Amino acid sequence: MRQMVNWLTPSFATHGGSPGVATLGPAGTSSEVAAGIVWQSLEGDVPSIRNIALHRTYEDAAEAVLKQDVDYLVVANAYSGISEFYMDTRLSLAGVFVMDTPHYGIAQLPGEAVPDRPVVATHPAPRPLVDELLPSHFTDREILQVTSTSTAAQSVRDGVTDLALTTVPAAEAHGLEFISRKRFIRMLWSVFTLNGDIFVVPDDTAEAGRITHAHT
Repeated sequence: MRQMVNWLTPSFATHGGSPGVATLGPAGTSSEVAAGIVWQSLEGDVPSIRNIALHRTYEDAAEAVLKQDVDYLVVANAYSGISEFYMDTRLSLAGVFVMDTPHYGIAQLPGEAVPDRPVVATHPAPRPLVDELLPSHFTDREILQVTSTSTAAQSVRDGVTDLALTTVPAAEAHGLEFISRKRFIRMLWSVFTLNGDIFVVPDDTAEAGRITHAHT
């Protein structure tokens, strides 16, 4: 996995709220992993549940920044509603980075019979992966859109859907097993803060940005 964190602001000063990162939850989402990368870039240590605030939607996470409950909002650029945050004059883009998501796959409850035309839960952003990864013996599928990949896994655990397009962390958290091959998504992520004076730091300064690399 490779992450490149490139900050547009010359410092990481907070706005008076709790120094934390808000993003899409619940636990097990790709967004949670991305928020952890941001926290490590800012603070240099491993994040805890006190540092990462998980919300039902990205919009709810943005509200936490606007209320100064936390300082940073992390959003996947594949999210169809991300333009709202770019256009919101109360927010500023503080940084962008590339991060490979955890591996995605199609998962089910172990030992459960799955119909030929299953109901598959997925977040809207990675929905194209359903047709790519769904095993060929299924004749058709019905899509149920949910708010996150972790919620997709929970819907299978609760018996709401037959299958889920979900991540390895979310599948493990909800006791699911994969019935398809798995793959990651190379994703661009945006980091927002409360609006302030923002500018691109010249490349020849020591503050030009921080680049971190991690391999898994």
